[in-house]
Amino acid sequence: MDAAAHYLDEARRQMRGHKRMGENAMAQLRDEDFFVTIDPEANSIAILVKHLAGNMRSRFTDFLTSDGEKLDRFRDREFEINSGTTRADVMKWWEDGWNIVLGTIESLKPEDVMRTVTVRGEPHTVLQAINRQLAHYAQHIGQIVFLAKHLKSSEWKTLSIPRGRSEEFKKVPPKSSKGLPAEK
Repeated sequence: MDAAAHYLDEARRQMRGHKRMGENAMAQLRDEDFFVTIDPEANSIAILVKHLAGNMRSRFTDFLTSDGEKLDRFRDREFEINSGTTRADVMKWWEDGWNIVLGTIESLKPEDVMRTVTVRGEPHTVLQAINRQLAHYAQHIGQIVFLAKHLKSSEWKTLSIPRGRSEEFKKVPPKSSKGLPAEK
């Protein structure tokens, strides 16, 4: 397999892994937990998801043919949640955003990897634009995991190797990590 095809496969794997990690964290929460902030300047999980979804729609709609910052995106509104917002709304934003991202990345061909796209008027190769988004999504999904773990406290079910069990994990033959983000 050539490097560009391998890169796209890895980008797809990483994106699916980040999506799954966020979902596994959010699945542990009560509905009201989606709207908790830990201080006045913090974002709730609902706000993080709304922001991710807005970013995903903007960056990956017409990915190869239009700027990644769409004129109809109002980023500041992504950090506002109204009192009628529900968990179902948040999960719909999540699914809609990921459907755009994954559909776009699935459609890319190896010859697209070095094409030029723009994000906020700045040229990027497709590889650079995808890497930019992988880093951005990983950052916010890490925040979602942090908040979910904080809210669940002792009831938290780990998403990786449980604390104090690393040595035990080394003794078990590895399972396929297909679709999981790279281990830290």
